[in-house]
Amino acid sequence: MKIHRIYGLSLRYLYYFRKSWDRLSDAFYWPTIDLLVWGITSSYILKVAPNFPQFILIVMSGLLLWLILWRAQYEISINLLEEYWNRNLINIFVSPVKFSEWILTVMLLGFIKAAFSLPFAAFLAFLLYKFNIFMYGYYFLIFILLLFMTGWSIGFLVSGIILRFGTRIQTLAWTMIGLLSPLTAVYYPVSVLPFWVQKISYLLPPTYVFEAGRALIFNGVLELRGLIISLILNLLYLILSLWFLKRSFNKLLDQGLAKLY
Repeated sequence: MKIHRIYGLSLRYLYYFRKSWDRLSDAFYWPTIDLLVWGITSSYILKVAPNFPQFILIVMSGLLLWLILWRAQYEISINLLEEYWNRNLINIFVSPVKFSEWILTVMLLGFIKAAFSLPFAAFLAFLLYKFNIFMYGYYFLIFILLLFMTGWSIGFLVSGIILRFGTRIQTLAWTMIGLLSPLTAVYYPVSVLPFWVQKISYLLPPTYVFEAGRALIFNGVLELRGLIISLILNLLYLILSLWFLKRSFNKLLDQGLAKLY
């Protein structure tokens, strides 16, 4: 694994990000719309139910934490699709670039672009609603790491499926992560879900992060046990998703990269 190849790939994607209105809108426009819609809705509910002042804190923290998860998954899946659409995947992998270097690059891009999107959204949330995401203190760094790990796992899984079946199922790059939103209890406790759904919810690592965030808001206490479970599940899913992605890529090599098109 060579640093200069990872740097070159990263630079290429960042140049594309700077010149692509699609990517810029994903990074800044949609988070802004979500903050406006959910923030105004939360403000209205707060007027109707003034005895529940924590509601806007729960919604804002859920939005910002979900942005981290989405950003990590998006960079992996969409960058693979970009290579498909531009018919450039063959060019990358007939070069000296290793598959592991490409994987590390897209993981790194998630961090870099989150470093733009998250502070922007956090500043907007503070400006409009006086919500400070850094109220979590250094626990926020733990949340970021766990959510990134989940995003990577989903991104690798989706990428592996796309490598096997092509762009006819490319919609998974946008829709699969959306399936997790109602199951991981982003804005509400797991206890409100049907019992059988709760069983599924507790198999998903982000559930413990959102539950821990709410516990900090209500009680000021961190649920460390839940975060440890989240870490263990994340490591398991990350290993399995990387294994699946590698198998998908090897199968594609056996068939010939030309099969992509």
